[in-house]
Amino acid sequence: MIRYAKETDRKALYHLICELEETKLDQEAFFRIFADQLSDERYLCLVYERDHAVIGVCNVRMENQLHHCARIAEIMELSVSSSLRSQGIGKQLLDHAYTLVKQQGCMQMEVSSNQKRIHAHHFYEREGFDKHHFKFTRALV
Repeated sequence: MIRYAKETDRKALYHLICELEETKLDQEAFFRIFADQLSDERYLCLVYERDHAVIGVCNVRMENQLHHCARIAEIMELSVSSSLRSQGIGKQLLDHAYTLVKQQGCMQMEVSSNQKRIHAHHFYEREGFDKHHFKFTRALV
């Protein structure tokens, strides 16, 4: 079942995102940011729940962008528990998010994916995403 995330999902989402990032994130900061996003209409966070356990998440930010002159949706995190991947859960989350952001007036959906996540790249390409941008980052700390 796909539903909107709620505050009580925070521990499950923390574990899913730590697994995605292959690190242990600052839990207190994660919980604070998650709570802020839940109350921010620019964010749409969906979870996939099975047998009362959250096993997948798709977190999307929507914003008006000058260079598009339109509202754009960007997938910030899409993660499925590693033991349950390749069962169509990510596709279901993505399709559900796509429908909702389209209803919110977004004209495009974007995603960035770490270069090492080759399986994720194939997934996004299968789902109709084009690979034609580079993302550059610079640490500030």
